[in-house]
Amino acid sequence: MSAKLQTRPSIGLLTAIALVVGNMIGSGLFLLPASLAPYGVAAILGWGASACGALALASVFARLSRRLPRSGGPYAYAREAFGDGVGFTVAWSYWISIWCGNAAIAIAFAGYFDALLPASTQTPMRGALTAIAALWACTLANILGVRSAGRVQLITTVLKLLPLIAIATFAIPSIEPAAWQPFNRSEGNLWSVLAATVALTLWAFLGVESATIPADNVRDPERNIPRATLIGATLAIVVTVCACMAVVGLLPAAALAKSSAPFADAAARLWGDRAGTLFAVVAAIACFGALNGWVLMQGQVPLAAARDRVFPAFFAREDARGTPVHGLVLSSALASLLVLANYQKNLVQLFTFSILLSTAATLLPYVVCSAAELRWPDHRSDRSRTRLATMMAVAAFAFSVGALIGTGRVALLWGAALVCAGWPVYRGQLARRRSRPRSDGEI
Repeated sequence: MSAKLQTRPSIGLLTAIALVVGNMIGSGLFLLPASLAPYGVAAILGWGASACGALALASVFARLSRRLPRSGGPYAYAREAFGDGVGFTVAWSYWISIWCGNAAIAIAFAGYFDALLPASTQTPMRGALTAIAALWACTLANILGVRSAGRVQLITTVLKLLPLIAIATFAIPSIEPAAWQPFNRSEGNLWSVLAATVALTLWAFLGVESATIPADNVRDPERNIPRATLIGATLAIVVTVCACMAVVGLLPAAALAKSSAPFADAAARLWGDRAGTLFAVVAAIACFGALNGWVLMQGQVPLAAARDRVFPAFFAREDARGTPVHGLVLSSALASLLVLANYQKNLVQLFTFSILLSTAATLLPYVVCSAAELRWPDHRSDRSRTRLATMMAVAAFAFSVGALIGTGRVALLWGAALVCAGWPVYRGQLARRRSRPRSDGEI
């Protein structure tokens, strides 16, 4: 297969929207109600703050993608604005966030698969192995190429949106006011609840930048990527917040905190056991679809960095379909190790740890990209739009910094250690670049 065929755009607007919606609506929606149960209805404070921050970030990435429609998304913008060193840090941090997040999504899949086949998660090790099996199934699907992964993403996104809209539409009007009491179930004040719930709810909105990452594969990227980013983020935010709050209102707090499949339990309470089983199937499909989309991301980001000789050349190796197989396999192997290293925790604890670690690693690229939007001059003549864009970038920057602090000391320390572990890799790349300058025609 020629290089031209390998790089032919194969993602249209609908698939790009599905990539954003599918990556945002996944494990965050289907398991987060259990993680948020200790805070009660006060978790709506975190949902509101995260939703506003996600919309500000979507605006930033939409504008950056118009200015620089290149594969790599956050990495490409950071490198263009601040140079190779910052570009490497963002790429490394974002790559870590993806495979850590994939561990969490696979864990969520295992939780919902439990409702279909309880024996699969009867012990912590069985649950971990079920999660790892889902991860490698998605890895194999992505090895078939971007076009194949895009089709899976479009189908799974449609399959999960309709039931979620249904449960939000029918559940919220039927919830009794007493179900929302007490407003704050935790022992902390509202400020501490806000800080803790933002760190958790932001996980549900990670992925607003998804359409920017495979930019070389998107048709008419300067137009379609910004549209997909804004449309997809808005749709995902509305559906996520409404559906999650419906579950909080339907299930008792004690039952919700212990549930490994809260949406299936809520559907069973609303429509009966058969509906609960059906919703478990929908949730498993949704988690699988999100996992499929993020596995695609875990190969594309290091591929873009390796082409610029910022990452090791290992990540730039592609097969005949143009698939970065080495990057995909290594990333999935690391995610599998993360699951196994913490398998003795129950699914909710393991999920919560994984999302906090992934969120901390993602927020650093968000901070840098917001700063890049503020750094680059805007040549638009419409001053009001320029002021609005600046306000959105400032809001995105402030939100990302605040949310990063809110992830907590443990997640920050783990994230910092993983990012620092990448610097020997970067120094090695610098040494190789000095000893072997880029030749003409080399990628």
